[in-house]
Amino acid sequence: MAVLDQNMTAQLKQLLGNLREPVELRASLDDSDKSKQTEELLKEIEALHDLVSYSRTDENERRPSFEIARRDTDVGVHFAGLPLGHEFTSLVLALLQVGGHPVKISDEQAQQIRDIEGEFRFETYMSLSCQNCPDVVQALNAMSVINPNIHHIAIEGGAFQHEIEERDIKAVPTVYLNGDVFGQGRMTIEDFISKLDTGADAKPPRSSAPRTRSTSSSSAVAPLVWPRPCTPHARASPPASSPTASAARCSTPWPSRTSSRCRTPRAPSLPRRSTSTCTSTRSTS
Repeated sequence: MAVLDQNMTAQLKQLLGNLREPVELRASLDDSDKSKQTEELLKEIEALHDLVSYSRTDENERRPSFEIARRDTDVGVHFAGLPLGHEFTSLVLALLQVGGHPVKISDEQAQQIRDIEGEFRFETYMSLSCQNCPDVVQALNAMSVINPNIHHIAIEGGAFQHEIEERDIKAVPTVYLNGDVFGQGRMTIEDFISKLDTGADAKPPRSSAPRTRSTSSSSAVAPLVWPRPCTPHARASPPASSPTASAARCSTPWPSRTSSRCRTPRAPSLPRRSTSTCTSTRSTS
């Protein structure tokens, strides 16, 4: 049974016309139903463009998972689980960006990302129903495409519930860096740059345009501090005119084991869709 419906297949085929470089889909699978769905999805994508190829490598311990890699380079991003639901746009953008389509950020930001020194391995735990998760996933994916020393894997928590329990993850998105908690909640490329590029504030500006930078001086592995979650009956976002609208955070229950986690993929939104202000949390019951 096809993972993508006819409409999604047609739209994805059109978007893949933006590919400039060969893209390899490298899967790590087992005998589970989720792995079978993952393989079917990747084969469906492979069939849509001559620059896309699929192979099963079983190189990653997380299964099912797959890498989207630019052939003969170190450029690539990883997904563990099926990136459908809210994350389908993240999958489409990863395909295009790894395939040579430009990342839609400023030249200054791109250079700042290239200048970041060190090796960084990010893990983002997300839920398919989380509306903030794509912002974090897409930011780190874009950074890993620009700077191959930044590695990222987006992990669908419903498919790896044992990791959620072992790490006592209570909210998504939750980001780990080199095995330690890095942050939780909505984060942008600017947030990641200011945390990773510790010498950025000492560098002269590249242009006369004003820049908004974080005033935090904590290390790259320090968890970000977010406002307290709002109560369940105050979950609506503030009006757009509110000066605090961009800082609002709220939480919704983490999907239970029996809840449906795999939704019909949404049409990818390019340029990027507007964002929500809610994070999702796992029930402690």
